[in-house]
Amino acid sequence: MGLMYYRPPSSAVWLIIVPLVLLAAWYLGVQSSKNSILVLSSQPSAKNVTTSTNLSATVEFSPPKFAAELKKDQLPKQDGVDHVTRKEPQMIFSKKKLSNLGRVEAGLGKVRGAIREAQSNSNNETFDDSEYVPRGPCYWNPSAFHRSYIEMEKHFKIYVYEKGEPPVFHYSSSEGILGIEGIMIHQIEISKFRTNDPEKAHVYFLPFSVFSIVSYVYVVDSHQWGPMKNTVADYIDGISTKYPYWNRSLGSDHFMLACHDWAPEISTAVPYLYKNSIRVLCNANTSERFNPSKDVTLPEIYLPQGTMKGLIGGPSPSQRSVLVFHAGGIHGYIRQVLMEKWGNNDDQEVQIHEYLPKNVSYYGMIRKSKFCICPSGWEVASPRMVEALYMGCVPVLLKDHYVAPFSDVLNWKSFAVEMTSNDIPNLKKILMAISQKQYIKMQKRGLQVRRHFEVNFPPKRYDVFHMILHSIWLRRLNIQVRDT
Repeated sequence: MGLMYYRPPSSAVWLIIVPLVLLAAWYLGVQSSKNSILVLSSQPSAKNVTTSTNLSATVEFSPPKFAAELKKDQLPKQDGVDHVTRKEPQMIFSKKKLSNLGRVEAGLGKVRGAIREAQSNSNNETFDDSEYVPRGPCYWNPSAFHRSYIEMEKHFKIYVYEKGEPPVFHYSSSEGILGIEGIMIHQIEISKFRTNDPEKAHVYFLPFSVFSIVSYVYVVDSHQWGPMKNTVADYIDGISTKYPYWNRSLGSDHFMLACHDWAPEISTAVPYLYKNSIRVLCNANTSERFNPSKDVTLPEIYLPQGTMKGLIGGPSPSQRSVLVFHAGGIHGYIRQVLMEKWGNNDDQEVQIHEYLPKNVSYYGMIRKSKFCICPSGWEVASPRMVEALYMGCVPVLLKDHYVAPFSDVLNWKSFAVEMTSNDIPNLKKILMAISQKQYIKMQKRGLQVRRHFEVNFPPKRYDVFHMILHSIWLRRLNIQVRDT
């Protein structure tokens, strides 16, 4: 038998094939980044992990702001080993029987399609929901957020590694200004989203507590990072030896959660944890390489009595006589400049204090004020932002390099004032330029989004617990993990 040579298709055949291929690509949602859910910058990732240039790869909730503002040398580069590429997740059809991971990814593909359809709704219509329907300008895209949230409630599964013993693992204190770390760890452990089958999980939780590591591992005044970092490194070495999931994605579908200021540094103990994994951090400082395209901001929340008792509610705008208020210690550059310019002044409308008189209530002053300054201290996180929302005071986020919580869903400029340290001299002028009509709108919207920062026992829909999980859910939608 003679050799058979390949004969290229005629031009007429190509005219039929090419449009069909393009149409199929469009139908599968592969070709367009215009319909993305959350537009953020891309980073190289593991080769068996494809990651979209668009967060969650399907629906746009917010404009592409955060990662684009980072300088190239500030963005953590994900490991460039041979199994990492970054592109929009694709739905791949095969005659072969799907693996467990394949079924997980196929399910996520359907979710992306549902969210994209909601996002493209020109009327921004939402869905029936007996408890709450997100509406209004405080959301970038209410219908896309609502659909994504509902899909999360239906499908999201978290596997918690059982390795490790309290108090360093599976536990953290739930008291004090860092207590949200312990609250979240506990609520994840007992959550309905937890699965005991790692083959069905979308993400994997690394249940170490940085607060506990600092409390029980760190030797006071030793200035030694080594023991703390080794605790994390040894843990990940253990789970990566026993289970295949870490090595499969190089940590891209794993997450840690911490409110302690040292968490970003401790996360560098394992390069893949730092570069690839989802880090849920209170210290969301882009100048310290917080990467909003994969990391999640955890709001710092102080509950003096362990619950929200006495913290929720305040008078109407007409009963707030103070233009702007802040009280707190002078630590960090921003607070120092704020006090130098506005502290100890005779202007009764601008109440800026280091310490309040003994007969003056801190929470009482928040409730008397229209605007409440939420400045950075040594680090960017502060409970003042949530305190302001709880009590109906419009937050003034006076921070440099901070990524506000849930910024991929919430339009912070609709209910808060964002300032940098350069704006401090013009503080009063900026706030006075906000009309009474606009202030009332902002205050009303703050009351609307307050539910997303409330801490409930047990958690309630759309509260801070569910919003943190939703942020993690979105970042998982941004990647596709493949069997090696």
